[in-house]
Order: sequence, then C-alpha cells, then structure tokens
Amino acid sequence: MTPTRQATVRLTQFAHGGGCACKIPPGELEEVVAGLTAPPPAGGAAPLLVGLATGDDAAVVALPGRQDTAVVSTADFFTPVVDDPYDWGRVAAANALSDVYAMGGRPVLAVNLLAWPRDRLPFDLAREVLRGGLDVAAEAGCHVGGGHSVDDVEPKYGMAVTGLADPGRLLRNDTGRAGLPLSLTKPLGVGVLNNRHKATGEEFPQAVETMTRLNRDAAAAALAAGAVCATDVTGFGLLGHLHKLARASGVTAVIDSAAVPYLDGAREAVRDGYVSGGTRRNLAWVAPHTDFGTADEDTRLLLADAQTSGGLLVAGEVPGAPVIGRLTPRGEHTLVVR
Repeated sequence: MTPTRQATVRLTQFAHGGGCACKIPPGELEEVVAGLTAPPPAGGAAPLLVGLATGDDAAVVALPGRQDTAVVSTADFFTPVVDDPYDWGRVAAANALSDVYAMGGRPVLAVNLLAWPRDRLPFDLAREVLRGGLDVAAEAGCHVGGGHSVDDVEPKYGMAVTGLADPGRLLRNDTGRAGLPLSLTKPLGVGVLNNRHKATGEEFPQAVETMTRLNRDAAAAALAAGAVCATDVTGFGLLGHLHKLARASGVTAVIDSAAVPYLDGAREAVRDGYVSGGTRRNLAWVAPHTDFGTADEDTRLLLADAQTSGGLLVAGEVPGAPVIGRLTPRGEHTLVVR
C-alpha cells in the first residue's frame, strides 16, 4: 500500500515506541506492583469492587447509597501510533474509553493527559491531537473537562476517564467459567501494521478504522447476551490478556487459531519483519503457560501482537463477533492454541 497523504511532520519518529506497544512488559509490571495493596481507607470509604488483584481493565468502586450504580475509573496514554495528529488523538481517546466499556460501564467524564516536546513540535499539532480526542469523546457521549500537560522529550497523549456501571452487571476478567465460548469483536494485526507505518510511512486506513471504532456497541451486545466476563485486547496482545483472564478465572482458554480474524496486510507485515519489541516480549511472557501445538512462529506472533485500541474478548457469544475458542477446566496450561 502506498501513502495517500504525506504528513508534514512524522509524529511516530519522535518516539521510541508507538501506541500500546510501548507499555511496560506485563511480567515486569506484575513484579513492580506485587504487594502494593492497602486496607480500605478510614472513614467509611465506599467498597472497592475491582482493584489491582486481577489486573482488570479499570477500577470500580461502589457509590454510597446507590445499589444500582458504581464508579469506573481508568487512565491510558501513549506515544504516537500514527503520524496524523488528529487520528492519533482519536485512537488514544478510543483506547482510553475502551477500559470503561470493557468493565460494562459507560464513560461520562474524561480529562486529557498531554506530554509535548514544546521546543521540537509546534503546538498546532498538539491542538489537532486534542481535537481528535474531543471528537471521539463526543461520539461516546462523554464530557471532556480539561486535563493536564507537561513538557516532555516525547509526545504522549491519552485520557483519564470516569464512567458509571451497574455493580450487578459488571464485565470482569475473573468471572469466566468452563464451557463458555470466547468471542473477539475486532480483528488483530494493528500492532504489526502500525510498526510498518512507523518504519516506512505506509498508511493503513483499515488499522485506523478499527482503532478509532468505539467498543460501546460491543459492550452493550455482550451485556445484552448475559456476559459477565470480558477484557479488552490492547498492549499485552490477545494471548497476554487471555492469559490474565484464564488465570484470574481458574480456567484454561483454548484458541482456535484458524478462527481468529486478522486485518488485511497483517500476515504480510509479520512475514516482512515488522514486529515490535513489545509483541516479542508478550510472546515470551505467555510462552511458559501456553501449549502452542503446531502453531507456526508467525501465528504465535500475531496472537501476541501488541494491539492499540483493540476489541473486546468476551466469555460468551456476541452477535456479529466470531467465536475464536472456549474456556475449559483448568489444565496444565492456562492457554492452548489449536
């Protein structure tokens, strides 16, 4: 694919990584936060319904005096994943909002998180980034009420988001049970396509479209189908997020690799070597817990591909989403690829 628009400034060249591929590796992160829990604050604080214990997508706290409403809180930001500043803002906002949808909630308020190399990049680009975020938040019906900015050597953008949910209808990563199918609501492959974009300048509108698409409708469909277990697929890849879900739920996840959807061009990008360090670290983290069967290296890398603003992975059937596997009783491995 050849570029359809030549960016005046290539934002991806101002960062060492891109999108959710620049996350701290999951194994290292778990070591950092191990034991960082505390008793509830004094003074009758509202109960924390979802916290750090299972590495879920967002925190959830009960709302005092309300049995039908809980507060969902999350934050997400990253370096440029595409060169177009408006598209980067849209992707980053959709990605941050996704954490609320992944818990079964609806976002109501966001604040911007912006780091900008003010001596290296003009502020009109930053304005375009913020405009992209504002437009996606408006599509989600979510207010944007300001934010925080710092001067930094690398550009970074995202949002801290507050949402509301029914505490009796949360989507959690520790409530899966054996016998449930696994549905995936977006195709994989944005990681390798974004890496190719960063290296060559080629543009992949199919990747931008899937990254900017809200997970709102997918979450609503999952809840309507009676699902109680889900997560979104972002920087740790399908395998990393599914490993966390299976581990937290005490089950094994079996993946039908032939049923997993991929974006056009993803396999070619892997074949041509456009695989991020984050994806390789994801694969190394899950490998000891995975029976890969006869899956080849390219398939393993795609299943571990570090996604940015990926889809929901739901324990249950979601209308319109392919079933890519199932949960089974806990076996020797948490993950099995067929």
